[in-house]
Amino acid sequence: MLSYRHSFHAGNHADVVKHTVQSLIITSLKEKEKPFLYLDTHAGAGRYQLHSQHAERTGEYLEGIARIWQRDDLPEELRPYMQAVKAWNMGDQLRYYPGSPLIARHLLRAQDKISLTELHPSDYPLLRNEFLKDERARVQRADGYLQLKAQLPPQSRRGFVLIDPPYELKTDYQAVVSGIQEGYRRFSTGVYALWYPVVLRQQIKRMVRELEATGIRNMLKIELAVLPDSDRHGMTASGMIVINPPWKLEEQMKRVLPWLHRALVPDGKGHASVEWIVPE
Repeated sequence: MLSYRHSFHAGNHADVVKHTVQSLIITSLKEKEKPFLYLDTHAGAGRYQLHSQHAERTGEYLEGIARIWQRDDLPEELRPYMQAVKAWNMGDQLRYYPGSPLIARHLLRAQDKISLTELHPSDYPLLRNEFLKDERARVQRADGYLQLKAQLPPQSRRGFVLIDPPYELKTDYQAVVSGIQEGYRRFSTGVYALWYPVVLRQQIKRMVRELEATGIRNMLKIELAVLPDSDRHGMTASGMIVINPPWKLEEQMKRVLPWLHRALVPDGKGHASVEWIVPE
C-alpha cells in the first residue's frame, strides 16, 4: 500500500501552511541555548523537483508556494520558512521545493539532532542521500509511528515531533492518535505537530474527538481551507494540530494565516482558523 508520493503535491497550499508552522516552532525552540531533537515520522524524499513529471502533472505548487514566492510584502512570520525555501533555489527561478526534513536542516543549529524515518522504497534512498554528510542526522527506513516509542524521550529532554502521514489508509486517522498518546506518555513536555488533510470533514471531527478523549491538554488547531467542505473527492482544506505549542504560535498564526488565505485563495473561498481544541 506504499503508493503515495508527495512529489505530486509538493509546494501546494497544504505544504505552505504545514511548513510555516514547522518553521515557527523550530525558531521558537532555538530561543533557548539547550539542544533539542527534531523527529520527523513520515519524512518523504526530502527535496522535490517542481518541473518533474509528477509535479507538472498536478501543478499544485502553482496554487501554493508559487503564489507567494516573489511577494515583497511577506509577513515577518513567513521569513524563516521562505528563507529555507530560497536556500534550495538559485535566483528567481523556483525549481525545487524542500520538504520538512530540509526545512528543518536549514533552520536547526549544530547542537540539535535530526531523526528521520521513511518507509517508501523509492523515497527512502533519496532522503538518505540528502543527509549523508550531516552528522546531526539519523535516517532510517522504519515505521514512523514506532519511533514515538523508540526515540522518546530524547536525551536532551527537549524535542519537536512532526507527524505527517499520507492518510493513504483509513487506519492512519486512528494510528496518529495512538502514536501521539504513546509519545506523550513518554515525553509530555515535547512539542507535537500533527498534519491532517480535510477530504471528509467527519473523519477529522472523529479524529479530534479521539484526541480530546486522550486527556492531553494544550492542543491548538490551525486550519486553512481553499474550498468549502464537500462530499466530492479531493482535499478542500488542511491543518496542523499542535500539542504544547510555543507560547507565541497562536498569535503568530492569527496574524499570518489570514494573509496566506488571501494570497493563496484569491477568490476568497474556504476559511482560515486558529482555535484551541483543549486549552492548557
